[in-house]
Amino acid sequence: MRAANLAIAAAGLLLTDAIRAETGQQTKPMSVGVFLSKADALKAKGAMALFSSDVSVLKLEVANSAQAFRRQLKVEAANGRPSACPPKQASLSSDALLAHLRGYQSAARDRIPVPEAVAELLRKQYPCPSR
Repeated sequence: MRAANLAIAAAGLLLTDAIRAETGQQTKPMSVGVFLSKADALKAKGAMALFSSDVSVLKLEVANSAQAFRRQLKVEAANGRPSACPPKQASLSSDALLAHLRGYQSAARDRIPVPEAVAELLRKQYPCPSR
């Protein structure tokens, strides 16, 4: 009976996380290590990866990270010191993102949240012109 209760509680937590993800509500950011594990698992599935819910999870993680960085940039710009100057419609290729994430040392990947890594990549990709 106890195992059944734990299973029900775990399912409830997973459902809550899924609802948050679908509605865009804030959840704990994913680590670079977890992101890469999910991406590698999807790649191994080939065309069948299109049917995996992890595709949406990874897309949402990157979208939320980019939105958080845009909010941060607005604050920085209001203070006269933006850390990056991306165009309004900046794009981020999955190849560039994955290459950047793989650039982190293996030992550090579980400590670095995806939003931090995305912000670092965007700062590198879209530096501000010298004043």
